[in-house]
Amino acid sequence: MRMNREEYWNPILETLPREKLQQLQLKKFREIFRWAYEHSKFYHKLYSDAGLKPGDIRSFEDIRKVPKIEKSMMRGIQGKEPYPYGDILCVPLREVTAYRQTSGTTGQPVYQADTWQDWELGTESYCYALYAQGYRDTDRFFLPFGYNIFVAFWAAHYAAEKLGCEVIPGGVLNTEARILKMQELRATAMAATPTYVLGMAETARKMGIDPPKDLYIRKITVAGEPGGSVPATRKRMEDAWGAKVYDQVGSTEIGHWGWECRYQSGLHVNEAFFLFELEDIETGAPITEPGKRGKVVVTSLNRMAQPCIRFDVKDTARWSEKACECGRSFRLLDGGLIGRTDDITKVKGVLLAPMTIEEVVRSLPQLGNEYQVVVTKKGDIDDITLKVELLPEFNDQIDALKGKLEDQLRLKTNLGYNIEFHDYGTLPRSEAKTRRFQDRRPH
Repeated sequence: MRMNREEYWNPILETLPREKLQQLQLKKFREIFRWAYEHSKFYHKLYSDAGLKPGDIRSFEDIRKVPKIEKSMMRGIQGKEPYPYGDILCVPLREVTAYRQTSGTTGQPVYQADTWQDWELGTESYCYALYAQGYRDTDRFFLPFGYNIFVAFWAAHYAAEKLGCEVIPGGVLNTEARILKMQELRATAMAATPTYVLGMAETARKMGIDPPKDLYIRKITVAGEPGGSVPATRKRMEDAWGAKVYDQVGSTEIGHWGWECRYQSGLHVNEAFFLFELEDIETGAPITEPGKRGKVVVTSLNRMAQPCIRFDVKDTARWSEKACECGRSFRLLDGGLIGRTDDITKVKGVLLAPMTIEEVVRSLPQLGNEYQVVVTKKGDIDDITLKVELLPEFNDQIDALKGKLEDQLRLKTNLGYNIEFHDYGTLPRSEAKTRRFQDRRPH
């Protein structure tokens, strides 16, 4: 497979009529399927065992016959020859020019190999997001992270450069030094996790700096956690910084496949670079109608070294009923990613989605940004504890707040909670992904 610049980089792709866009997706899926079948021992065996050959893929219905893969399978592949990627690799090792790995928040990290072409196209897909969010060559873009081997902020860095932004890497600076550097250089935009965006605002205020008044940030792109599409969390971030906050989603294995544009109507799926499917969580049947929640399955249509074909992301989402006012033909997800299938769990016989708890907690201005949910078992009974931080000026409102929290949580989740109030600033904080839901029941 050779890259055709017009086919892959033409900006008209964003407004292609649905019929032509789907024709392009089917063509590219057939190409990447054939490439993986012919060049990867792992995929060849997977598809042969399923009785599939490249010529069998003629329609979207045929695509649904293709076996899905998931992170646990990729962990099982790696560590073997060609080391360290294993036989999923489709190119000679000498053609691999970039190494990344997953963050490891859900287990052993997965290694990701990219060729130069893979990385260029991955950067291009991130450019779609930043451009849609209003990033231009007039922006001074601050990245408050030491990049290490985690992919997200490398991609943001290269994409911003490609758009002509001036990029400032925050690197080994601590939070206070990053804030001072942003102030000194008058940075206009930044990218971070929602947790760190809120944490930086807290730190700035402790330093006597009011972000909306004393800093110049007007655009923030968030990724790595679902908070960017949680209305109450987004409002907290936008109020704290006086800036517009845009959500962006992807993964190391797939790439950056979804983003909000300036209209903030939902997440656009970059259908020029990815095939995105929603499936019924229980039956696996395809979901095409809006409003119904399903699990996310994504294929990266351009990745050559280590293809990711029909990857079960473990996230859940639902199609939006409306098209975006921006005019793009890429479909929208209503409310972004709305949970994870591996986070949704039964507590006291009720299905619980942790994002619902986040919406309740973040909607109360008397509470701090951090919280924790701990599920344990007392005898045969499930027990849920919610730990929240109380802002000091509201210490006299604990009883009223406890009642309000209990009522809202009962209404939204159909469950009762033990509410613990902690002093502001005492719950753990993180720069990167934060897992606030802890299931400590014996399994």
